[in-house]
Amino acid sequence: MNQNQRFLSLDVFRGLTVACMILVNTPGSWKYVYAPLNHAKWDGCTPTDLVFPFFLFAVGNAMSFAMKKFNTLSNAQVLGKIFKRTILIFFIGLFLNLYPFGRYDAEGHFNFIDLSNLRILGVLQRIALCYCIAALLIHYLKPKGAFIASCLILLGYWAVMWFFGGSDPYSMTGHAGQAIDLAILGESHMYHGEGVAFEPEGLLSTLPAVGNVVFGFMVGDYVQKNRHARGMLLKLVLAGSFLIALALLWSTVFPINKKIWTSSYVLYTVGLATLVLSVLIYLIEMKGWQGKGTYFFEVFGKNPLFIYVLSGLLVDTYSYFRLGENHEGLYSWMYNSIFQPAFGDYPGSLAFALFHVLLLWLIGWWMDRKKIYIRV
Repeated sequence: MNQNQRFLSLDVFRGLTVACMILVNTPGSWKYVYAPLNHAKWDGCTPTDLVFPFFLFAVGNAMSFAMKKFNTLSNAQVLGKIFKRTILIFFIGLFLNLYPFGRYDAEGHFNFIDLSNLRILGVLQRIALCYCIAALLIHYLKPKGAFIASCLILLGYWAVMWFFGGSDPYSMTGHAGQAIDLAILGESHMYHGEGVAFEPEGLLSTLPAVGNVVFGFMVGDYVQKNRHARGMLLKLVLAGSFLIALALLWSTVFPINKKIWTSSYVLYTVGLATLVLSVLIYLIEMKGWQGKGTYFFEVFGKNPLFIYVLSGLLVDTYSYFRLGENHEGLYSWMYNSIFQPAFGDYPGSLAFALFHVLLLWLIGWWMDRKKIYIRV
């Protein structure tokens, strides 16, 4: 294998996370979702709770390749690249919150969105902020310094949650980040899907999420530098296992929780991501499992951010189309009229999600055939 060749397993890992993000975000009905495809109600971690941190880990992997050229750039150029990418990704996320610019009411009248209630944060916004902070730490403190800083952030986050939270410091409305989000964002600009104003991609909880990116960078950098070293894979497995064990120990006092992105959750998901990546390296790089099976995920991995954004735009665009006397949206109409009658409640909801995974794969496949790669 050429020394400058990228690890195919890293691309497959990234593509796998994108495919899973689409799968869990587009069920036919949120009422009928298999338990593993749902988030944990609060503490705990389901397979779905691994998808977002795995994607941040993959962002770090990609940075281990892209940031090499930073050493040849001036300080102003480096900052320009980091901030330009951060702002672009952040505002794409904000646009997704704004799109499709309104909703239909029960009588079928379209009402434009009220900007005073626009949610400011979200998945892409967190990706943008985590990328920005991680890139600055890695570039200016170097990987070792960034690693130390990330560890201090995880410990500091725990301390802030414990000392500045309410009587129940790890609860939805009692954690320290809730007060910060309410004060800075305002209740009307926060997520309300939990029944109260609560931001799962909140400002304070974004800080520990930076650790997923930094640790992802370090694993990607380690794999590149030690691709031919004996025992490389064993060290990855040991590191991943150690992080999982440490996370489970820490969770006895600081529960594993995605919605407030606890420090134990960071270690747990980084450990699991490292183990999954180790398996992919073993199968793909060492055993040569390359071909049609890996290509499916490679397609997603070649245009990851674009395909993820496209999935959100596609689903939101459905709301423009109203069918039948009840003005049913196209999204629910497809499930109720096609997938549910054909497969049933739960299987139909899953089939609906898989249909969208395949649809977006076909778009990605066409882009790959045409050598169209959209980088943000």
